[in-house]
Amino acid sequence: MIALDVGHGQLHPRLRADPRVTVLERVNARELRELPFAPELVTCDVSFIGVRTALPPALALAAPGWQALVLVKPQFEAGRAESPKGVVRDPAVRRRVLSEVARAAPEWGAEVAGVVDSGLPGPKGNREFFLHLVNRERPENPDELERWIEDATR
Repeated sequence: MIALDVGHGQLHPRLRADPRVTVLERVNARELRELPFAPELVTCDVSFIGVRTALPPALALAAPGWQALVLVKPQFEAGRAESPKGVVRDPAVRRRVLSEVARAAPEWGAEVAGVVDSGLPGPKGNREFFLHLVNRERPENPDELERWIEDATR
């Protein structure tokens, strides 16, 4: 496992001590150029930066056929005007930003295989969503993508 963080000291000590975990701290995801190995599974949970900025460099370094589980946080995808005090309350904005991230997936060599609500609203009311992405040679998002997004954002 590779644990990448722009900060430092955030990883639980038990994970940090595990010899199976490679810790890469003070690494900005958008500037990622190499990894110690090509991962088959990429997970993404970023804050203060959008997924569309942070995720593509890691996916470019992943093994062919990779899968990704991506936590989309609308408060970091929408503009400040749409997230006053860091909270996206408008369901239409949530749907739009989730759709924008999902529609970008083919540019990264990915198809969206699923969309679900995280089930854990933040203390201020933010809702976050998981996208399951699958690497494909000629990616096309499924016809039911917008229905999945609608269902997840209800």
